Amino acid sequence: MTVTGDCPMAARGGAAAAAGESLARGAVVLRRFARNEAPALLADLEELSREAPFRHMETPGGFRMSVGMTNCGTRGWVSDRGGYRYVPADPASGRPWPPIPISFLDLARRAAIEAGYPQFLPDACLINCYVPGARLTPHQDRNERDFSQPIVSVSLGLPAVFQFGGLKRRDSLVRVALQHGDTVVWGGAARLRYHGVLALRDGTHPLTGKRRINLTFRRAG
Repeated sequence: MTVTGDCPMAARGGAAAAAGESLARGAVVLRRFARNEAPALLADLEELSREAPFRHMETPGGFRMSVGMTNCGTRGWVSDRGGYRYVPADPASGRPWPPIPISFLDLARRAAIEAGYPQFLPDACLINCYVPGARLTPHQDRNERDFSQPIVSVSLGLPAVFQFGGLKRRDSLVRVALQHGDTVVWGGAARLRYHGVLALRDGTHPLTGKRRINLTFRRAG
């Protein structure tokens, strides 16, 4: 696992209201849901990433992932030659992952309630940092123990194209344009749908510069 601290961010301004948009049964996009909270989220992220820096993980097959990643919570998602899994401590430092900030928890729980999942209480937040050209190939989130709990995914900074498919890898993928503050929630019948992100286009955002930040909340344990 290669550790890098190359995802600096500033935190300023933002405002708008949320509007729901159905993707499938159990899945919804909450447009602009996190825009008001973005400055606080990014400020908290800047602090926790000093303790657990972004790094480019390695796939079990030995490939370097193009997306920079870090974690907060009682469990953190990691990938290396040993496979995909959740671990309680940062392998780079041996210390527990930073706790999930209150600003993160509050947003994740409100988004889950808005999407129809009132019992969601995340114990893990995987944080992805995309730069132009970075992408995430379609995959399922299936390393968690309880698939009855949803995934809450918050998009900050540069726009991206989210891909949302079916329960099989060969199923067709719908492309969903995501803007700063958009939040996707999927669970229930949609919990194990394949999803990914197309290569990020070049650009600059006033809060994150040439980056897109994705906060992905899960109940891992």
